[in-house]
Amino acid sequence: MPSTDIGREKILRFIEENNISIRDLAVVYGLTPQDMTNYLNGKLKNKKSNQVVLQIISDYKGDVEDERFS
Repeated sequence: MPSTDIGREKILRFIEENNISIRDLAVVYGLTPQDMTNYLNGKLKNKKSNQVVLQIISDYKGDVEDERFS
C-alpha cells in the first residue's frame, strides 16, 4: 500500500491555515472525530484511511490555488 504521509501532512496544514476543525471535517465525511484524527495523524494506516486522505485531497484540490495539494 503506498504511503499517504505527505498528503496527511498537507491536509493537516491546510485545515490549520483555514481554521477547519477535525470534528467538522469528520462530520462532512461521515466519520467519528477520533477516526478522522487517527487517519490524519497516521495512527491508523489502512485502506480506509488512505481512501479518506485521497478523497479529502481530491475534494479540496480545486479550491486550493497556492499548490498546497499540488
